[in-house]
Amino acid sequence: MCGLFLNVHTAIYDRSWYGRVLVERVEGFAAPAVWQRAYGEINDFEAQLTRAGYVLHKFWLAIDQDEQLRRFEARKATPHKRFKITEEDWRNRENWELYAAAVEDMIALTSTEAGPWTLVESNSKRFSLVKILRTLADRLEAEL
Repeated sequence: MCGLFLNVHTAIYDRSWYGRVLVERVEGFAAPAVWQRAYGEINDFEAQLTRAGYVLHKFWLAIDQDEQLRRFEARKATPHKRFKITEEDWRNRENWELYAAAVEDMIALTSTEAGPWTLVESNSKRFSLVKILRTLADRLEAEL
């Protein structure tokens, strides 16, 4: 009897991994030299992961301002979802353009062959889920 065994590594990072070049940049929590240095640190770490056998793929889920407002209002109106929305979320909406610029830079400077970004249009949750699953399945098939 013969078998094929794959040593599969899985890691899921949420947006906090990119906080230095997003939140810390926009909110002024890190000096420009610090958040600018983070782009190289991110790329170096992700390259280490791929050299260790990880298949790395990054997804940016983007919604427009109107959809974000609709979701915020829905959370505010739904008792069991109110905890998901804070005053800080509302305040951050005022910095939409600053966050959009930070996201553009993050994607441009950290989308590498080892760790490419896929932009996911996410006004429709169903569409975004299907796009992520298809993209991930295609990437894993190509890599494995």
